[in-house]
Amino acid sequence: MQHDQQGGPTGPAVRPRRRRLLLICGALALALSAGGGVAAYRADLFGDTGEPISFGKTEAADPADPVAGPDIRMPTGPAARFVRQARLPDGTEIGKTTLKGGRSGFTGDVWVWVPKEYNDPAYARSAFPVLISLPGGRGYPNNYWGTGPGLGLQQAVTEGAKAGRSLPFVLVMPVINADTKHHFDGSDIPGQPRMGTWMAEDVPDFVRANFRTFTSRDGWAFMGSSSGGFGALKHVLKHPDRFKAVIASGVDTVPDSPLWKGNRRAMDENNPEKLAEKLIRAGGPDVYLNFQIGTKEGGRDIAEKFMRTFTRGPVHTRLQVIQDGSHNGKSYVRGMREGSLEWISKVLLAPSPDPGAR
Repeated sequence: MQHDQQGGPTGPAVRPRRRRLLLICGALALALSAGGGVAAYRADLFGDTGEPISFGKTEAADPADPVAGPDIRMPTGPAARFVRQARLPDGTEIGKTTLKGGRSGFTGDVWVWVPKEYNDPAYARSAFPVLISLPGGRGYPNNYWGTGPGLGLQQAVTEGAKAGRSLPFVLVMPVINADTKHHFDGSDIPGQPRMGTWMAEDVPDFVRANFRTFTSRDGWAFMGSSSGGFGALKHVLKHPDRFKAVIASGVDTVPDSPLWKGNRRAMDENNPEKLAEKLIRAGGPDVYLNFQIGTKEGGRDIAEKFMRTFTRGPVHTRLQVIQDGSHNGKSYVRGMREGSLEWISKVLLAPSPDPGAR
């Protein structure tokens, strides 16, 4: 059992419920994206936005291929059509596509970034770990992790991988809500768009169709901030057979969308606290939950209470306290740089280069 805490004490303030933070988080997301956007334009990151791009050949795997190991799933297609959202200074790109969910029936946009290693010939037959990255705020029609490269998520992964502190993740950044008026708790709320199925099934299906991935849950993780952190935490606990780890930042641990309309049974099926209890009773599989909280925001008590209550058996937790960090994406990326990316990277599969390909 692992239970780590880092950083000094926070003040006594308690962060308000997520539903009271939606507009605040949305404003923060827009401000951060705008701030990152100014810097990005200066670097000509968005100079050719909208141009078609490709992340490599999408082809069905040959079952008799001895090079592609048993843990590797080659992309099966059909290939998605991507347009460029941004070109980063290192030459990597963020692409955007529209996905019609075959299981949920929901249609929304998804942004994807792959590290430089993904297109290195030495890794041509290697799978890559996937980090599904969920935003806070409105979470629709954009995902600020994809539209705001100035927040630094992609750069944090790049620099962490270069320093040996992070895996070179494929970042997949879908919308998390179905409109700008409601939040859906990353769940299939009865009578509403099936956002839980969209994120936990349709988005992974899309990734497997287009990218080289691991066949086991050891190559799949979530991260998210605020309401996106709630969804990320919930998906790992609800589907531990599919996802192994999460970085959940500035997060609550119970569903609170008014769209539930008191449907307690459905809420409990999407409540991280109830799901953690269920997982402990079942005895596994093991999950790794990395919470992040800034010292200039409330909510540390929520994370620490969850950790005290559920850190046992298959539930492993860690708290990254971000000194002078606030409830925003830039602070949470700093926390990822300072320890969270390294912690989850240790429990996930790494890509394997072929030395003979160089």
